Amino acid sequence: MAQLSASPKYLQTHEARRRIVLADDHPDMLRRVSGMLSPMFEIVAAVSDGRSAVEAASSLTPDLLLLDIAMPKLDGMHAALELRQAGCCTRIIFLSMHQEADYVAAALETGACGYVFKSRLRADLLVAIERVLAGSVFISTHSGGHII
Repeated sequence: MAQLSASPKYLQTHEARRRIVLADDHPDMLRRVSGMLSPMFEIVAAVSDGRSAVEAASSLTPDLLLLDIAMPKLDGMHAALELRQAGCCTRIIFLSMHQEADYVAAALETGACGYVFKSRLRADLLVAIERVLAGSVFISTHSGGHII
């Protein structure tokens, strides 16, 4: 009898670990997200400003960029737009404290595939990553994530 794996695809060890760049100007947030993700993913860079996020995503070609909105040198929205205009195909999930619909809409207009509220990080981040890497769009809501 075949056994089914209880772990999601991104946790299965026979696949190459997906590569992620983290971008947030708060060192505590970088440490927290890195700690959550490093057992399952390869964190190829952790940067603290938008300009460095663009450079890392362009040169390292990660599978995913987790991007804060409010950062020095270049905000996350403009960083995402720059990457898209340069033809970068890295999937982008915004991590933000901003929960207003205008922010979510603006983020998705940049070509991002996900938006996770920092207040829902523990509940939504892994699900968002799984869905976005599978080709869906994920948006946090106050009661849980919404998958498109």
